[in-house]
Amino acid sequence: MDWGSSNVLSIALGDTMYLWDASSGSTSELVTVEEDNGPITSVSWAPDGRHLAIGLNSSDIQLWDTSSSRLLRTLKGVHESRVGSLAWNNNILTTGGMDGRIVNNDVRIRDHAVQTYQGHSQEVCGLKWSGSGQQLASGGNDNLLHIWDVSMASSMPSAGRNQWLHRLEDHTAAVKALAWCPFQSNLLATGGGGSDRCIKFWNTHTGACLNSVDTGSQVCSLLWNKNERELLSSHGFTQNQLTLWKYPSMVKMAELTGHTSRVLFMAQSPDGCTVASASADETLRFWNVFGTPEVAKPAPKASHSGMFNSSFAHIR
Repeated sequence: MDWGSSNVLSIALGDTMYLWDASSGSTSELVTVEEDNGPITSVSWAPDGRHLAIGLNSSDIQLWDTSSSRLLRTLKGVHESRVGSLAWNNNILTTGGMDGRIVNNDVRIRDHAVQTYQGHSQEVCGLKWSGSGQQLASGGNDNLLHIWDVSMASSMPSAGRNQWLHRLEDHTAAVKALAWCPFQSNLLATGGGGSDRCIKFWNTHTGACLNSVDTGSQVCSLLWNKNERELLSSHGFTQNQLTLWKYPSMVKMAELTGHTSRVLFMAQSPDGCTVASASADETLRFWNVFGTPEVAKPAPKASHSGMFNSSFAHIR
């Protein structure tokens, strides 16, 4: 699931990609991929809000022009198995696979794979570029967090592979939740899985862990408030809730309940005010959680839920 700059929410259910236009409220089906390629395992809007990248279980990555519902190209041979993570940096689409590889793909050129980052021994389950596009954070099923810097020379030039800036081993479970701070460029928040349960904050210039908070449950995703110093986390067992934290005190401001199974994904509207959450309980919920500086913040609440009745066990 991803919410693009043109205010369209993309939701993958099994083999099918749906688009929900938040401005008009209309829903459309972009594509149902062939069964041999599916299910869809990741999705990410390009910065222009028009082009959409779709990662598949088969290891292929499709690039779509959503304005014309046209498949522009398919990137093949990038990974050996499913593509579980995608992140854009201008014209570079960074892909993370179950094979542990991270690849920068320049979608403008034929030989698109221009750089490879190797540091994970298991699936790459989280990828996020910093706002400046200078640093890439990757989280793995091997419990590792890596920070990569584009300015670092390749450690293996002949193979086009880059060495990490920081290799951080503090988490004790898979690192899926990653969020770069919008008001401090070198501040990264990360969340660990079921046997870790912690939100950690990092200075990515030095690699120092600034703080660690035990949330009591699996951290599935993280989002910063774009307008105020707040962080939203979504969780799995046992509470299956969303928690709003004040930063840097990490005082709980609100707990948003309603989901009955783990909250796998969150996506933020372009204006930063609304958050969509998708859960294994087969619901998609919208929360009026973040206010703007000019408008008094409403009490966090679910604005509406539902939309899709298909199984959300395969939502991406």
